[in-house]
Amino acid sequence: MASLKFIVSGGGTGGHIFPAISIANALKKKRPDAEILFVGAEGRMEMEKVPAAGYEIKGLPVAGFNRRNLWKNFEVLKKLFRSIKMAKEIVKEFRPDVAIGVGGYASGPTLFAANRLGIPTLLQEQNSYAGVTNKLLAKKAAKICVAYNNMERFFPQEAILLTGNPVRQDFLEIPPKAQEAYDFFGFSPDKKTILIIGGSLGARTINQSIQAGLEQLREAGYQIIWQTGKYYFDDIKKSVEGLDLPHILITDFVKRMDYAYAVADLVVSRAGASSISELCLLGKPSVLVPSPNVAEDHQTKNAQALASVGAAEMISDADAPRKLVEEALRLIGDDERLAKIGEEAKKLAQLDSADRIADEVLKLVEKK
Repeated sequence: MASLKFIVSGGGTGGHIFPAISIANALKKKRPDAEILFVGAEGRMEMEKVPAAGYEIKGLPVAGFNRRNLWKNFEVLKKLFRSIKMAKEIVKEFRPDVAIGVGGYASGPTLFAANRLGIPTLLQEQNSYAGVTNKLLAKKAAKICVAYNNMERFFPQEAILLTGNPVRQDFLEIPPKAQEAYDFFGFSPDKKTILIIGGSLGARTINQSIQAGLEQLREAGYQIIWQTGKYYFDDIKKSVEGLDLPHILITDFVKRMDYAYAVADLVVSRAGASSISELCLLGKPSVLVPSPNVAEDHQTKNAQALASVGAAEMISDADAPRKLVEEALRLIGDDERLAKIGEEAKKLAQLDSADRIADEVLKLVEKK
């Protein structure tokens, strides 16, 4: 059997990169001889994370459109045309059996080139509201794997398959309340823990809201893991110097998210697709604060999909500075409500997403 070749394209944030790596890993598991090439955007997170996961990546000079300063988009368009030309050369040279797009800047030029060269394409849409790139690419896609129902609003019904979002499998390997997870953070299993995360890049509003309510959190006595994101870490560390915060761990990046989820009784988070998939898979109660600074306001729609069925609490970005800490403390003190939210979240989980997507990719090879 000839060895198969796959291109996986996209990235920009952890929410696009980790599912992409999960799909690549699932393909490798099913076909160990497969060659996999990633195509990302120069200077973005994937250029570091993908090689760390053991895969080759090529970068395109592509960038997102500037919604505030339209004049700057002349440069963006130049980069886009260069990226399309480069993507065509990469696809021609590598000659993949299937090209997979996970969203993010680079997937547009790459899958456009694959379509033009007659290579079957598969899209993975992580959000409940489809992004512009995926909507454009969907017309030519052989299969579109989605994480939410009712996506026929954006895509051709016959191409859609509900698979859920792939998440990192290590999250499932550590049981809830595992002693090793408490030991890692120096925490006690006898106290409740709140995990505060703003995504891989951090979240200004969540950080500001926690800073404003730090005294309340300290007095409440709960254990807290507060991931600030690299960008905000130094300023926050300076602002709390000299304060007595014995149960509050402040870090720029949680290296062991599996342990963090294992100890968390409540999670405060943005509403990116990967975060939501993880919360559902693990059945974790959460307070979601959707970022307003994302395309088509998709995080609000993601959060509403959970909040509308009692699978999360949602607070708008504008309300967070006044309400977030108060709501988190109210919720963590209500065991019955926590259990109910966790239960409803678990009902929305889609298991084995990466495996199911990999199976669809292999079916496209068979159809060729």
